[in-house]
Amino acid sequence: MKKVVKFGGSSLASAEQFKKVGDIIRADEARRYVVPSAPGKRFSGDTKVTDMLYDCYATAESGKAFKTKLGKIKERYDEIIAGLGLDLDLSKEFEVIEKNFSAKAGSDYAASRGEYLNGIIMAKYLGYEFLDSAEYIFFAHDGSFNAEKTYDILGDKLKNVERAVIPGFYGAYDDGTVKTFSRGGSDVTGSIVARSVRADLYENWTDVSGFLIADPRVIENPEVIETITYQELRELAYMGATVLHEDATFPLRKEGIPINIKNTNKPEDKGTLIVGNTCAKPKYTITGIAGKKGFCAVNIEKDMMNSEIGFGRKVLQAFEDSGISFEHVPSGIDTMTVFVHQSDFEEHEQQVLADIHRLAQPDSIDLASDLALIAVVGRGMKSTRGTAGRIFSSLAHAHVNVRMIDQGSSELNIIIGVSNADFDKAIKAIYDIFVTVQL
Repeated sequence: MKKVVKFGGSSLASAEQFKKVGDIIRADEARRYVVPSAPGKRFSGDTKVTDMLYDCYATAESGKAFKTKLGKIKERYDEIIAGLGLDLDLSKEFEVIEKNFSAKAGSDYAASRGEYLNGIIMAKYLGYEFLDSAEYIFFAHDGSFNAEKTYDILGDKLKNVERAVIPGFYGAYDDGTVKTFSRGGSDVTGSIVARSVRADLYENWTDVSGFLIADPRVIENPEVIETITYQELRELAYMGATVLHEDATFPLRKEGIPINIKNTNKPEDKGTLIVGNTCAKPKYTITGIAGKKGFCAVNIEKDMMNSEIGFGRKVLQAFEDSGISFEHVPSGIDTMTVFVHQSDFEEHEQQVLADIHRLAQPDSIDLASDLALIAVVGRGMKSTRGTAGRIFSSLAHAHVNVRMIDQGSSELNIIIGVSNADFDKAIKAIYDIFVTVQL
């Protein structure tokens, strides 16, 4: 059995955390390939090493003295090395970094050094082979991930490597120039490695015991989701629920490789298993609740709209011409509503309205602002009658006015629009009716 294990910044912030990670890896012989992040915060108010690197490089790029800041970063790593009792000196690596900073090698190069250096320490600590991701993970000239080349080269290499550490977050263009994924991209590296070695499981270790049913900032101690499908995860992530980088699932879905979200500080917890499909019955009717604030609704009315070919296209053309994407477009026989991010819309408001009038010639247009969208997601909703009724009953009981409802054809999710002021109240009401009452 082969497992790929990725550890986040909080899991590797100090020597103490490194030791926890070492115990986890050594507890299972199948954990053969390790993807480390850069050291995160050691305590509240601390600074992540990646942010220190960005700041240090910005200083270097501006032509100011940056050695003191680089020295502070080296101290962080030296502290970890000393705490682990390793015979390791990163002085030569920091000399190269200093030289490249002076030569303005780029902010991507600068940020990637956090994972690169932590990878060297992790490989030394475990006795694993170190593979520089810049030599095995590739980007195309347009900045997109070059999957074909990466899987060929990394896959061939790992066939002959029993155990390895591959730093997360970065790769390189064909000319060797370092390129990073977006923040949190170590998750993506982990999935790429898992895909390359055809792993049986990809374990993503972080500081929470899995994916939560609702935002802990809204619900106190929400339940952990035991099993979630990739499709459900995508729906929740789209509405703001984040534990895993959104792009981390794509390399694994077609291969059928599951992901297990685990807690480094509570390794005994089962965590959340992310799978392609499952016949396992969910614990609750819903899998999760997520939402975002800050939307506005553009309500368009026109008699016989439904029989006018191209009406919807004309309306959406007005938004496209101003560079505004829409979130949801519920409609009726004579009405059509377009939900957009309010911050994007306000700048182009009058132009969009004028274009709608010109292109679609509606009878009237009304605007509603300061709205929130909440997604209720769950594969169990398909086979459970009265789910929508229970949602609206709970919201009515909580005195929440529903401004919009939109259910996907897959019956996997229901999107509800409420005012920003009712956002927390609505989520609590839905959580209570589906989860709290069943506990």
